[in-house]
Amino acid sequence: MNIIEERYFISIDRIRKIAVENTVPAPFRSFFQTGAQFLLKLHDLKLLAASGEYRRLSLEQLKQWNEALFGEIYPENYKTSYANPAYAVKQLGDDYGQLLCYLHAKNRSIIRHVVKEEIERIVLQLELFIELYNYFENLGETEKEDIFETLYSYEKDNTEIFVTEQVAQMVNPKKNYYTKIVMESDLYDLRYLYRYGEHIGDNEIQMAEFLNTLPQEKIDRIAFAYTEGFQTGFIKAGKPLEKKKTVQIRYNIGFERIVKSAVRYFEAMGLQPVISAACVSTTQPNPQYVYDHREDIGLFFDKAYVKRNMEVRRQAFEENREDAALLAGPAVIEIFGEAPFEPESRPEAVSLTEEQQKLKVQFQNDLQQLTQQYIREDERSFTIIAFPVPEIGERFPEIFEETIRINTLDAAVYEKVQQKIIDALDRASYVRVTGRGGNKTDMKVQLHELKHPARETNFENCVADVNIPLGEVFTSPKLTGTEGKLYVSQVYLNGLKFRNLEIDFEDGRIKHYTCSNFAKEEENKKYIKDYILFHHDTLPIGEFAIGTNTTAYVIANQYDIVYKLPILIVEKMGPHFAVGDTCYSWEEEIKVYNPDGKEVIARDNEVSVLRKDDVSKAYFGCHTDITIPYEELGKIVAVTETGEEIEIIKNGRFVLEGTELLNAPFDRAEKNL
Repeated sequence: MNIIEERYFISIDRIRKIAVENTVPAPFRSFFQTGAQFLLKLHDLKLLAASGEYRRLSLEQLKQWNEALFGEIYPENYKTSYANPAYAVKQLGDDYGQLLCYLHAKNRSIIRHVVKEEIERIVLQLELFIELYNYFENLGETEKEDIFETLYSYEKDNTEIFVTEQVAQMVNPKKNYYTKIVMESDLYDLRYLYRYGEHIGDNEIQMAEFLNTLPQEKIDRIAFAYTEGFQTGFIKAGKPLEKKKTVQIRYNIGFERIVKSAVRYFEAMGLQPVISAACVSTTQPNPQYVYDHREDIGLFFDKAYVKRNMEVRRQAFEENREDAALLAGPAVIEIFGEAPFEPESRPEAVSLTEEQQKLKVQFQNDLQQLTQQYIREDERSFTIIAFPVPEIGERFPEIFEETIRINTLDAAVYEKVQQKIIDALDRASYVRVTGRGGNKTDMKVQLHELKHPARETNFENCVADVNIPLGEVFTSPKLTGTEGKLYVSQVYLNGLKFRNLEIDFEDGRIKHYTCSNFAKEEENKKYIKDYILFHHDTLPIGEFAIGTNTTAYVIANQYDIVYKLPILIVEKMGPHFAVGDTCYSWEEEIKVYNPDGKEVIARDNEVSVLRKDDVSKAYFGCHTDITIPYEELGKIVAVTETGEEIEIIKNGRFVLEGTELLNAPFDRAEKNL
């Protein structure tokens, strides 16, 4: 027995006693006994994993284990869970409720480490639980600050363990636990799903079952579109893919048949898969739980923690320098179709102070710059594709088929039509975008001057490559002169619903914002600042685009799933504005050409160009697209220097000559009404 194993069993012996003894005063006794019982349940799971018995359990037994581990945070049980900050603070008081709620969530976070038999991570959590318990045994003699200091020391002192492994998993193909699940499992035996150590719900089970009904030819066709888009991204950007050796694959559990086929296509390109814990996602059993703990880092986030984190991260990148340089980028399979989620605001949850928000912005900026040094944006690419999950409804199989169709539309056809739009836009000095009905949008978008119109353009002709499905023309507009109001009646951004979202711009930067999600205006503003501005005081417009994928729009309305779609598809279903970085962030010096040979010159704006003097002022680490749906769209008009108005869209229909094809899906839909 090594020292780590010895520490583990010493900890388990102590936790057995904690589960039954009465040395901690009420109400904390119940908390620690509940936590100890959960950790002992994980100990039983560890014994099953270590003996190999866990993999031999029946599918039903594995389901029972999964429900036993995650059932506490199911919505029907969450109200009386110590993982719920409202309940924890009510039961344990203002002084310690937040901290102990955080501890309970940390206990839950080691489930995957137990299944993977990562004993060091388990031991650290067990010892933290015991150390805090010891304080509460002597609560009258213990200062509150001592307890917080213990938590702070745990997070800061163990940064080397946490961050070093995180960086290695990001770039090292030898960290292949998840790759082995995909490539070595019998994917028709759904017991493999439980090897992740994550919550396995109906979406994951039904998705795997559904994909198992599809012929291999169809699976390969999906995987080919996904991987070919990745390769095309390198070709279009003139980046040498042959210099890279790995690709980071991100997906939701249940999609393993597609991932397995994709791995083989990538291997044919000379790329090995890298799949880390951060790359593997699962539909949440309770999004409110995730929302409640979104800012738990606020308990210990300060300058000393940030400094330590960055030091360790830099060292970890140095140790993995070669692997980082060989990473070609991420290939992402997104999902959509989950029930819409509107969070409940809980004052008991941890929230970042204003000082911490500013520190986090700086930390993210520094982290982005550090990552750029080792995984260079101008040498890598990416691809993203999205598919529905069964939760989308009874017509899931039909919607899945339609999504395949959307993701494989004829790029050549759209390329020609989109060029007509670009030709008109390139005559303009600015573009005016207005809403109709109740939509209050009225935006003026200032375009860059084309000094050589015969060989320059402002808009990129975007068809199916890195960003699947096809269907948009986009630019990075000038900020000076870009102004007005952007309004959307409802939109889902970063998994959250925003109602009556309203943003005012002045010289291309956010000046004012509000929505109607909460009764109090300060809560609405905080919601937007947290999840659209990401704690920045303001953000510039990084992109203006016109989505042209009317096929996707009609299908979305036909199945009533518009507000369940990911931004990846929604941004192709109307004009959109992105706040944050430009589409070309960190790649501004790389020349981009449209199929007609013209160079896209609108790769910078007044903010991104600051990188030449101070890179910390040029980037924000975020890019959020906000789309106006066609039915809320009044006009898009290109206005020339002489005042001539060229209509692109009027009342939600394309009216520019040569774009009539884009109205065909609308016409067919109206015929079928």
